[in-house]
Amino acid sequence: MKVKEIMTASPACCTPDTSLREVAAMFVDHDCGAIPVVDGQETRRPIGIVTDRDIACRAIAKGLNALELTARDCMSSPSVTVPEDASLDEAIRLMEDNKVRRLPVVDERGRCIGVIAQADIALRAGKGKTAEVVREISEPSPSVSQ
Repeated sequence: MKVKEIMTASPACCTPDTSLREVAAMFVDHDCGAIPVVDGQETRRPIGIVTDRDIACRAIAKGLNALELTARDCMSSPSVTVPEDASLDEAIRLMEDNKVRRLPVVDERGRCIGVIAQADIALRAGKGKTAEVVREISEPSPSVSQ
């Protein structure tokens, strides 16, 4: 199975200068918890990703005013991406190796054309693959300090 067969196509994307309020509105409007950050709306090359957890941990938990921040202030960067023609196993390996639950999907020119998430795997790839990716991504990293 290929990534392009199960990804969510044509995701909403933002730029580093997009306000966090706009990013949060995109979460609601597109029923998602992550927005790829691209270098521009024309080129759409992923440079990061903003998740609802990024906003909670990097802004709210630190007492910062999220209404004054942009995607640049909270995004995870650099962006780990997967080619649209990659196998599902390759996407899972990238998720596991990088401890991420979502990957922007890029075309041959490096443009963001989709997102593949744990949820996509759970809905379309079967229980075995789902258990594998959830277990490996959820395993605490030895380099993470509490």
